[in-house]
Amino acid sequence: MNEKQLVKILEALLFAADAPMNLDQLLTLFDEDSCVDKKALKVAIETIQHECHNRSIELREIASGYRFQVKQDYADWASKLWEDKPAKYSRATLETLALIAYRQPITRAEIEEVRGVSVSSQIIKSMTERNWIKVVGHRDVPGKPALFATTKEFLDYFNLKSLEDLPSLAELRDIDAINAELNLGLMDETLNSGDEQQDTDTSNEVAEEQTELTEATNEDTHQESTETEVAEAVSAER
Repeated sequence: MNEKQLVKILEALLFAADAPMNLDQLLTLFDEDSCVDKKALKVAIETIQHECHNRSIELREIASGYRFQVKQDYADWASKLWEDKPAKYSRATLETLALIAYRQPITRAEIEEVRGVSVSSQIIKSMTERNWIKVVGHRDVPGKPALFATTKEFLDYFNLKSLEDLPSLAELRDIDAINAELNLGLMDETLNSGDEQQDTDTSNEVAEEQTELTEATNEDTHQESTETEVAEAVSAER
């Protein structure tokens, strides 16, 4: 099998595949008579990637293997194919996910220590159900808290080949920068964001309660001030 034929076959296989394919998986699709090895596959893949240079699609290597996808420059156009809007993620979710990604393995208590607030169980559940994070062990301390780390699905979702492809913390100053770098707020597929809405609603309820408490406190303070003024006025008349 010559190189041009191999390139066309690989292009067809990767285009038809419903999931990323690595070299080992691709190699199983060729019989021994084809004389195809991993080196030949790599050369053919590099050829396809080069041919996609001036096209709107690319052959991207991620954690699970290789896949064809729309280039980021055309993502807005491609998103019009779906009626549902991309899922939005709360700041609490983004901060929790970022801490797990950059400091893994990490416990829930350690995340809470850094953030200064408790981590919602719904956030952990949601990211676990999406296979973005998993329990990789338990910290050898009283209570044996679970240690969380990111998964291969997390890398695939954010177009990362490995954790080394994450933007360095030296380049990112805050969660907003991480959000912009990884497009965490503008996903290319729609996910159930009920937990995020719940988190937002909860935050809004807390904020409203704090506002009401502040207003009530101000009213009490104003009333006490008025009563003091009246008392002083009465004393002056006497």
